[in-house]
Amino acid sequence: MAQSGDFGFGTQIRKSPYFDATVRWGAQGFSVYNHMYIPRDFGDPEQNFWTLVNDAILCDVAVERQVEITGPDAARFTQMLTPRDLSSMAVGQCKYVLITNAEGGILNDPICLRLGENHFWLSLADSDILLWAQGVAVHSGMDVQITEPDVSPLQLQGPKSGEIMRALFGDEIMDLRYYWLREMELDGIPLIVSRTGWSSELGYEIYLRDSACGDALWERIMTAGLPFGLKPGHTSTIRRIEGGMLSYHADADIHTNPYELGLDRLVNVDMEADFIGKFALRRIRDNGVTRRQVGLRLGGAPLAGPNTRFWPITVGGETVGKVTSAVWSPRLEQNIALAMVAADHAALGTELEVYTQSGPVEATVVEKPFFDPRKQIAVTGAATG
Repeated sequence: MAQSGDFGFGTQIRKSPYFDATVRWGAQGFSVYNHMYIPRDFGDPEQNFWTLVNDAILCDVAVERQVEITGPDAARFTQMLTPRDLSSMAVGQCKYVLITNAEGGILNDPICLRLGENHFWLSLADSDILLWAQGVAVHSGMDVQITEPDVSPLQLQGPKSGEIMRALFGDEIMDLRYYWLREMELDGIPLIVSRTGWSSELGYEIYLRDSACGDALWERIMTAGLPFGLKPGHTSTIRRIEGGMLSYHADADIHTNPYELGLDRLVNVDMEADFIGKFALRRIRDNGVTRRQVGLRLGGAPLAGPNTRFWPITVGGETVGKVTSAVWSPRLEQNIALAMVAADHAALGTELEVYTQSGPVEATVVEKPFFDPRKQIAVTGAATG
């Protein structure tokens, strides 16, 4: 973590178009994601969480780099990268997809945006899919161009985000549906706006298409949002774990397959189209998996912060898995975690033992997501009890 007065990673780590604005608005610490600084600290993470769920936060997520796929074979090539069936994906639609390798391992879990008949973006989690896609294209025999465009997203998330968007864009933005996008302008700044985000709350992603306008866009949104309680923030670990959302490299990696994560809906091994990993994933589906992702409720004192290493999970002294993401939820008033465990210890109600940095605590397998399991808030903007 680099503090705001000491960015010591060198010039090989890129700064987003919003970097200076986030420092002005109180960013106190950064980490690196997709070879770029990302703000991780605007003060109290619990206050960041409450602002997100009660009002709204603006997050610099320019680290979500875009892989742009264009050319006559763009649709066929994009389908080859993912096991999710894209045959009915309309222009203007977004889909959560997995990128898999030949063994069915997950390389990334981006949002796919279809901007045109032969124009796609993959909005990435933290891994080098630009290089993967360019390598796949070399011997694919397809007519495609794979580039990283000048695109830098912001996330505006929280229950007040809709009203802030109305203040910025007028009433026309209010009919933008969940997981759809629209090309727009704000004060002449070219944008793509989508009803997506990494928060499980009502939210929007605002994709800037001209990095020279980063400072102006940030200030414009903050000015419009201040009357609604908008604050600068960072993606909330508390809220994303409550929502059961994956963090790539933590909850999934190249050695994880979709069936272990319960993401069968993102895989269609029976579709006619070819994709990388099709035969491996068909085999995994037919043979079953030996481990599964579960939600855990952890005992012990409230965690002081998220885990920074994988915690072993044991039963009778035998290691049966690991905690991948854990945090104290002030709303649920309990420690919650995502974990990967042996399949025969994955049933709801199973009692386990987790070795945290403070010692062993009892754990119980519970339903996930931990809050708003049907995503009612993100889809409709309605609060749940």
